[in-house]
Amino acid sequence: MSTKAPEEKKYNKWIVILSIVIPVVVAALFGIKIPNVEPLSFLPPIYASTNGLTAIFLIAAFIAIKKRDYVLHEWLMKFCIGLSVAFLVMYVAYHMTSDSTVFGGEGVIKYIYYFILVTHIILSIAIIPLVLITYVRALSKRFNKHKKIARITFPLWLYVAVTGVIVYIMISPYYA
Repeated sequence: MSTKAPEEKKYNKWIVILSIVIPVVVAALFGIKIPNVEPLSFLPPIYASTNGLTAIFLIAAFIAIKKRDYVLHEWLMKFCIGLSVAFLVMYVAYHMTSDSTVFGGEGVIKYIYYFILVTHIILSIAIIPLVLITYVRALSKRFNKHKKIARITFPLWLYVAVTGVIVYIMISPYYA
């Protein structure tokens, strides 16, 4: 017998589909360059700022839930999801119109950069199903289950948001 609420069960298929399709589509689009289009070179500081705002609003949402302000928490979390979607759209648009920037640092800083970048990328993929499951559990009013997974989702999502800003700061001197 399944312990999942009917509301949650109906979303599971979408969670699996989105968790697979989003990274695959992003990877595919990353390799596609739109010909004869002006590079959207203004986007990296904007999407890095979007990551920074996501981190700030995640922390605000954490504070709101600790204060038992459920309405504010819900609004902030929906806003964070919206910011993450906006980031993804801008990130893909930039990479479809611009060549990737190569990190030019050397020595220890290069290894630090690539460590941060690789963990950021891996966790940005892993965070997709975690955010969706956490959100659906809240929608289904399964708050004990929501809280349990949110304890994992929150720090990972915060790490992804913060390291997105760090990666931008570290690579920004090498933009063309």
